Amino acid sequence: MTELVLGIDVGGSAIKAGLVDVEAGRVAGELISAPTPRPSPPQALMPVIAGLAARLPGPTATVGIAFPSVVKNGIVRTAANIDGSWVGTDGAALAARALNRPALLLNDADAAGVAEMRWGAGRSTNGIVIMVTLGTGIGTALFCDGKLFPNTELGHLELRGMDAEKWASAHVRTAEKLDFPAWIARVNEYLQVMHKLFWPDVFILGGAVSERFEEFAPLLRSPAVLRPAHFAGQAGVVGAALATAETSG
Repeated sequence: MTELVLGIDVGGSAIKAGLVDVEAGRVAGELISAPTPRPSPPQALMPVIAGLAARLPGPTATVGIAFPSVVKNGIVRTAANIDGSWVGTDGAALAARALNRPALLLNDADAAGVAEMRWGAGRSTNGIVIMVTLGTGIGTALFCDGKLFPNTELGHLELRGMDAEKWASAHVRTAEKLDFPAWIARVNEYLQVMHKLFWPDVFILGGAVSERFEEFAPLLRSPAVLRPAHFAGQAGVVGAALATAETSG
C-alpha cells in the first residue's frame, strides 16, 4: 500500500501543502495553498496550516513542515522572513497540537534539498552539493556525499554591504523590476562568493523561478555544475514529507 505523508511548506507569500508518495518521491494529487498571513505570528499561522491539512483527504500519521528558519529540535531559532515572535517557540509542538498528530519542523531549504538529493537533481550525486532556493529570501542546503549539514543560512552572507538575499533573491528581482541579465549578474556574484568559500561540485538552483531556468541558464556562470531543481516550487512539500517519513520510519 502506498504511504502518503502530508508535507507543508511555509513561504513568505504562500503556504503550500500536499500529500506525498514517499516511495515514489512525488506529490499524489493536487498541491493546495493559502496566503501567508501578514503579520504571521504563531496564533495567525497555525490556523492556516490546520485549514490546509483539513482540505486534504485521508489523515496521515505524521506531518512534515518546511519552515523559513533555523530549527533545532523543533525550536524556531531565527526569524529573517517570518514574524519575530516565533523565535524560541516550539514550532513542532504547536503544529502537533494544531494538527492532532506528530509533526516534524525543519528548515525550508533543507527540506527542498532533501527532496532534490533523494529524488531530484542531486540524486546519486556525491561530493559537495549546495541547494540554493531563490524566493522571498535565499535559502541554502549543504550536502557532503549525500549527507545534510543542517541549518546553513548562507543567504545571509555579506554581499555589497548587506545580506546576500537583499541583493540577489527572486523577491528583489521582482521588487526592483530587474530583467534576467541584470538579476543573474547578481546571482552569479553570489555563487562566486559561495564557490570561494565551499568549492561545491554542484549547485542546484530552486524556488519557483527555477521553472524558468531555460530562459536564464545561458547567463549563469560558475566553475561548479549548475542544475535546475527538479521539483521547483514543490520541493519544500516533498522534502518535508520525505524527512518526516525517514525520521518516523
